[in-house]
Amino acid sequence: MTLIEQLAAVVGAGHVVTGADMTRYSRDWMGKYAGAPVAVVRPGTTAEVAACLRAAAAVGVAVVPVSGNTGLVGGTMTNGGLMISLERMNRIRDLRADTRVVVAEAGVILSRLHEAAEAEGLYFPLWFGARGSAMLGGVLSTNAGGSNVLRYGSTRALCLGVEVVLADGRVLDLMSELHKDNSGYDLKDLFIGAEGTLGIITAAVMKLVPAPRAHATATVAARSLPDALVLLNRMQEATGGRVEAFEFMPATYSRRLAVARPDLGLPFADIPDVTILIEAATTVPREAVPDETGAVPLVTLLEDVLGELLDAGLITDAVVAQSEAQRRAMWARREAAAEIGVGLTPVVDTDVCVPLDKVETFLDTVLARLEAIDPGLTSLTVAHLGDGNLHFSAFPTRDDADLKDRVLEIVENVVAELRGSFSAEHGIGLSKLNSMSRRKNPVAIEVMRAIKQALDPANRMNPGKVIPQ
Repeated sequence: MTLIEQLAAVVGAGHVVTGADMTRYSRDWMGKYAGAPVAVVRPGTTAEVAACLRAAAAVGVAVVPVSGNTGLVGGTMTNGGLMISLERMNRIRDLRADTRVVVAEAGVILSRLHEAAEAEGLYFPLWFGARGSAMLGGVLSTNAGGSNVLRYGSTRALCLGVEVVLADGRVLDLMSELHKDNSGYDLKDLFIGAEGTLGIITAAVMKLVPAPRAHATATVAARSLPDALVLLNRMQEATGGRVEAFEFMPATYSRRLAVARPDLGLPFADIPDVTILIEAATTVPREAVPDETGAVPLVTLLEDVLGELLDAGLITDAVVAQSEAQRRAMWARREAAAEIGVGLTPVVDTDVCVPLDKVETFLDTVLARLEAIDPGLTSLTVAHLGDGNLHFSAFPTRDDADLKDRVLEIVENVVAELRGSFSAEHGIGLSKLNSMSRRKNPVAIEVMRAIKQALDPANRMNPGKVIPQ
C-alpha cells in the first residue's frame, strides 16, 4: 500500500487530508510561511499517532506535528513531509479538583481548559491572546509564556507529566502526577519546548490553581521604567506576591493602538511615555469580599499603593478598574498587540528577554543604534515587564534583506551585551535558526544535536527546525 492508503487504514479515509483541503494547515496564521505537505493525517488516539509514525518511518517521510497553528516562527511548515494534526485528540481525560490537576490530550484548546477548571472553582493560569485557538500540544511544544508568567511560570512550570510518541512509534509514558520525582534525568523537560523535533506530545498532566475570588487591575502612567519597577515591587510586597501581570506599553504602542483600534479607546487624554497594566488577584476571602462601603480590600490596597507613588511623583496618573467590564477593556488594549501590527511592512519581529532592570537600557540602546544605520526606522514594542520579555518590532525604511539582517543583528548584540536571550516565548522554528547559529552557546548546540541524534537518528521529526544544520 502507498503511505496514503496505510494512513487511511489506520485513521479512516475521512481523516487523511490531501490536495486543496490542506490549505488551512499548510499556511501559518500570519501568512508568512507556506508549505506543501504530502498529506495531513488526523489521528484520534495515541495508538493511531504511533501507527502513523511507524508508517512514515517505513517509507522515510518526515513528520511535522500541528496543533492550533497559531505559532509565529514557522515551526509547522514542511515541503514533502507528513503533517500530523492533533485536533481530534481533544479529550479532557480527567480533572481532579482535590489534587488540582487536569489530564488532557494535545488537541484540547486552551480556552476549554480554562472553562473546565472554572467549573470546578479552579484556574488554569496560562493566559494569552490566542487562547481560543491554541492547543495544549502546541503550547507545550513551544513552552509558551503569556501574561501570567510573573506569578505562575511558563508552560513548563505548569506541567507535571507528558505522553510522547517517539520517531519510531514507541510511546513514552511520562504521565506523572508527582511534584517530586528524583529518579534520573527529567525527560519530560526535553520535549517541552522542543517543537516536535524529538517526538509528538499527545497528552499531558497540568497543574491547576484556586480560582481568584477578586482581581485588582489598573492602567498606570509611570514616569519611567525604573519607576514602574518600584510599583511592581511595592505591590508584590503589599500583596505577598499576588501580582499576576505587569505589562508595559510605550507611547509608540498607544499611538498605533489609537490608529488601528480606535474603538478600544485610550486610558489617558495625553499619551504617556510609559503605560503599565498591573493586575493582582487573591483567593483570600477577607481580601475579596466587599466591605460595608462596597470596596474590595485588594482593590483598596492597590489604590493605596498607587496613591503613595503618585505623592512621590513616580507615577503621574492611574485608572483603577471598578468593574469586570472595565477590567476587560483594559486587557483588550493589551491583547490587541498582534492585531495592530498586522500589515506594517517591512518588519523585523523579535521576541527577546533581558533582566528586569535592563529593559529601559535595551530600548534606549537598540533604538539609538538602529537610528544610526537607518534614519527614519520606526518601532513597536509591548512587553511582559514583570519577566523582562519584550516583543520588539522594527520597521526599516526599505525592504532590503541585508538591512533587515543588520537590524536583527543589532537587536541580538544588545541582548547579548545585557546577558539576555534572543528567544523568550515564541520558540525557534525556522525564523530564529540564524540567531541560534550566532548566539547559542556552541557546546549547548552540540548537546542538542546529540540528543536529537539519539532520539531521531534519521532526522525525520520536524527536520530543519530549532537546531541549526
